[in-house]
Amino acid sequence: MNKALSPSLYYTLIVSLGGFIFGFDASVISGAIGFIDVEFGLNDWQQGFVVSSPTLGALIAMLFAGAVSDAIGRRKALIIVASLYLISSICSALAPSYALLVLARFIGGVAFCSLIIAPVYISEISAPENRGKMVSVNQLNIVFGFALSYFSNYYFLQLSASELSWVKELSIDTQTWRYMLGLEAIPALLWLSLLFTVPRSPRWLMLKGKVDEAERTVKSLFDEHQAKAQLSDIQSSLEERSWPLKERLGFVVAKSMRYPLMIGVILAIAQQITGINVIFFYAPTIFEQSGVGTDAAFMQAVWIGLVNVAFTVVAMLTIDKWGRKPLLIIGLCGVILSMSVCAYGFKQATYQLDSEDIAELRITDNRVAAKLTTIENETFYSDVAFKQSLRDNLTEVEYDSLQQQLLNSSITMNAPLVLFGIIAFVASFAMSLGPVMWAMLAEIFPNQARALAISLVGVVNSLTSFLVQLVFPWELMNLGAATTFAIYGAFALISLILVVKLFPETKGRTLEQIAEELAPATK
Repeated sequence: MNKALSPSLYYTLIVSLGGFIFGFDASVISGAIGFIDVEFGLNDWQQGFVVSSPTLGALIAMLFAGAVSDAIGRRKALIIVASLYLISSICSALAPSYALLVLARFIGGVAFCSLIIAPVYISEISAPENRGKMVSVNQLNIVFGFALSYFSNYYFLQLSASELSWVKELSIDTQTWRYMLGLEAIPALLWLSLLFTVPRSPRWLMLKGKVDEAERTVKSLFDEHQAKAQLSDIQSSLEERSWPLKERLGFVVAKSMRYPLMIGVILAIAQQITGINVIFFYAPTIFEQSGVGTDAAFMQAVWIGLVNVAFTVVAMLTIDKWGRKPLLIIGLCGVILSMSVCAYGFKQATYQLDSEDIAELRITDNRVAAKLTTIENETFYSDVAFKQSLRDNLTEVEYDSLQQQLLNSSITMNAPLVLFGIIAFVASFAMSLGPVMWAMLAEIFPNQARALAISLVGVVNSLTSFLVQLVFPWELMNLGAATTFAIYGAFALISLILVVKLFPETKGRTLEQIAEELAPATK
């Protein structure tokens, strides 16, 4: 391995461990939310807020993340982030109430600003020919985090049903969700320890006038020829002083920044509004809606994690060969088709509680069974109508505890088709919007305002993600799964049109060259 890649890759792997923790933190809730719902008796909006509260924390943090990382450095900012992940995971596992759980997850959400700090750091220690791959390592670690969370959730689910004595002694059978959320503390502590070994960003050091340290860092990352080229590029684009925040804000809103900001905002919205975090955060819930049962739903969520990893690797291998824009176009086409498949699958579903279903229910709860005789053998042609009928006949507590069981027993649909659609969606996203967005954001903004501009775009990304996650339980109840997936497909189509019409290609160019080429586009 050549010197241009080896040290950069080593430090990239350390920094991108934060991506792993983010992925784990973001998706582990998918397995825990059902247990949390039962323990705290949540309504649709409260359930959505438990899931989306970290994104609200990220939204607020990203307003300041760029300025903070510019002021104290990328490394110190990441150390703070790692500490927040550790605190959040411990507090989430120990939370005695809904409010304190939301607060603990909100703190973890503040740490999500690592999503914008880490790619900036990685891009600033990488050679142009490897930068796309290096930034994509962070995305790969994110999807590893997603995958491991699904595996760990499935493991704890199986463990909770076992008869092992130590499972009962440790209360894993009754406190399953707390173990799911608390496991994150282990990688968070490891990451916090390793971050003290990484160097400070050479571009940030130049911005702060620390020229000697910047030169030493660059020489430790690249061979002599490449180090000279990197230093020349940096020095030609940076003044040997730190720009005040007011001056950087003025630069961000300048006319020359309109085109890069437009590209960044479109990417930020497109990545979330196509529904990816709904799939990641609610995967078992979505599969349970198709009637496959809880165990099968958790296992299918594991498949999502594996596919996500595999196609992120595909993106890493092709992003610097095919380019960013072609990957976006291919991926968005896949998203449109896969969301259409999911919408069709749920649209064709029917729901009917027959006499046998009612008889089985009488064995466990005769009172509820008696209430549901009014809809016995009645066929419903949408999940919305069926669930509304259940709500009309049951109390809120009865509905919350029995909804999934009744869906599983009543639904008739092509579940493999929905599974195929969701897996195809994850594959399409993983090779396009997932890694490409962060690679492009780290490239399209000039050095003087890169961290601040990415922070602003990160706010847009987090706000979109928060809203999508918050309304999803309401959408399932009031619009239905078919309409919800159709909406995501429509947003993907709009995103595809914008990418084709407006987006540039940035592969193989230095950060300074990209800034020079984008600036004239706004004139």
